[in-house]
Amino acid sequence: MASVRSAPERLAQPRAALLLVDDDPLIAEALSFALGVHYAVHSCASRAAAIDLVRSLEAPPPLALVDLGLPPTPHAPDEGFQLIADLLAHAPQMKIFVLSGQNDAANARHARALGAWEFVAKPSDPAQLERMLARALAAPAGSDVALVGESPALAKLKNQIAQFAPAPYPVLIEGESGSGKEMAARSLHRLSPRAQRPYLTLNCAAIAPTLVEPTLFGYVKGAFTGAAGNKSGYFEDAADGTLLLDEIGELPLDLQAKLLRVLENGEYQRVGETQRRTARCRVIAATNRDLRREVKKGGFRTDLYHRLSVFTLVVPPLRDMNGDKLLLLEHFRRLAAAQSGMQPFELDADAATRWQQYDFPGNVRELRNIVIRLATKYPGQRLSRAELEPELDLEAPAITPGAQGPAAITEQALRQLERAAGFNLDQTLRAWERGYIEAALRLTRGNVSQAAKLLGINRTTLYSRMSSAEEK
Repeated sequence: MASVRSAPERLAQPRAALLLVDDDPLIAEALSFALGVHYAVHSCASRAAAIDLVRSLEAPPPLALVDLGLPPTPHAPDEGFQLIADLLAHAPQMKIFVLSGQNDAANARHARALGAWEFVAKPSDPAQLERMLARALAAPAGSDVALVGESPALAKLKNQIAQFAPAPYPVLIEGESGSGKEMAARSLHRLSPRAQRPYLTLNCAAIAPTLVEPTLFGYVKGAFTGAAGNKSGYFEDAADGTLLLDEIGELPLDLQAKLLRVLENGEYQRVGETQRRTARCRVIAATNRDLRREVKKGGFRTDLYHRLSVFTLVVPPLRDMNGDKLLLLEHFRRLAAAQSGMQPFELDADAATRWQQYDFPGNVRELRNIVIRLATKYPGQRLSRAELEPELDLEAPAITPGAQGPAAITEQALRQLERAAGFNLDQTLRAWERGYIEAALRLTRGNVSQAAKLLGINRTTLYSRMSSAEEK
């Protein structure tokens, strides 16, 4: 892991940070040199190194260039796809450009569905790449607005938020990546009696485990190497406002016990001191994990889960909000047009139907990014299905085996076959197998025996399938 800062230090304005992840040292060096004039480039060669680097920085870079083919599988895109998801879990506002020699439409669409800003094929023109980065840096990263939509699923969520907002008790927000959990948390705060008080967010996945405790509770001078003075933590800074603990499922077990103590009696201590302090903020926790499953596996404390889930909100995936897809399209289209000063695009009837049919596996985040790209490429134009479909991840599996009955799976398969040109059953089944194996290994933190038990197969069978997946 290395940090490359090759631009002149005399620039008047501070350069925005740019994360570059590529295992080819020649490409990394060339891009660091070319882009370093305008950006503070942080370069590394693997997914693990990238996450460690982001955690070590005071703030995550607003921009990233990510190669899909990374070790240990440099000839497959899987590691790069996983890195996109990991980076957005650490820094949801990060704008990720996929820079890859694996230049096919399916990879591009899937990268964008995961939340990537754009896909750039190698070799790329550094000047053109710099212009694209500059446009992305100037574009809005999020949508600090009320929850948009009128579907029954979203109406239920809004009603629950209105019910829970006045109470002082913790709230657990569950939902898929990109579905809008942070917006639900903001709505809880905005509708509560604490609306004029601080609202702070701490992403538990974005901090090294050793730094979580001093970040949450603060520390005193000399408490550890580098503690040059006293510093307050998030609980203290949140005062009598709201503290959102995002990605709560990533909190280490030993710190879960300390968080539980704060939730039970309001007491905590800065690291290195004996004085007891009292927390007054309301705690909201958010996760895209199934914490009930984590509790059963021993990865999350039962008592903490019950303490956090006094109230539980489930943010629906976009595929369950069909009526809202066009409302969100209109909302982000107007927003993009107002911010860019360009005329908004339109969809013709066939393209609008296709928009409604698409499942948006990346949820609202994916929809927003698609709208921004279309607004940039086709200002003031009326788009057909032919212009829309290259932005959609048409090969993403739409069925969820085991979660529904055979009839429901058949219906979803029908819709998938109607939508996807060149559908390949073997590739789809292999993709599902790889996905479940990766998920099981992540949930068990790489323990193959536990992962095999979770998947309901023998350990030797899992080893065999892992080897087979790598060969393919």
